Amino acid sequence: MRRNERTECGFTLIEIMVVILVLGMLAALVAPNVFRNVGSAKEAAARSQIELLGAALDGYRLDNDMYPATEQGLEALRREPLSEPRPRNWRGPYLRKEVPLDPWNRPYMFRSPGVANPWSYDLLSYGRDGREGGEGEDADITSWQ
Repeated sequence: MRRNERTECGFTLIEIMVVILVLGMLAALVAPNVFRNVGSAKEAAARSQIELLGAALDGYRLDNDMYPATEQGLEALRREPLSEPRPRNWRGPYLRKEVPLDPWNRPYMFRSPGVANPWSYDLLSYGRDGREGGEGEDADITSWQ
């Protein structure tokens, strides 16, 4: 009664294939839910940044009795503009860090006076596609909606 004293350790090909199949099915179920939320997270981040930039713009207006001109842009929140109209009482910087890009790595669009808000400013991101208009993740994210 002599048995092979060497014991075999490891997994069979069938066991490995079953594990790969189960992992593939889990990935197929979970991945769509994860990637669906990426778009809404970027939209929420853009809305938050627009709110923070709006607060900084309001601080600029309180000190200078006007918003920065379109040509001066959001950079006027970090560095005193040297072009006309010059701020009367610039007490910046109004942002602690550099002006952020939107979550899609493009600059926010700033117009002052605005088209949608002729008495103040328009601040927006064109969304994922980077073009005006759109739906879903491609929709514009604005300061007035």
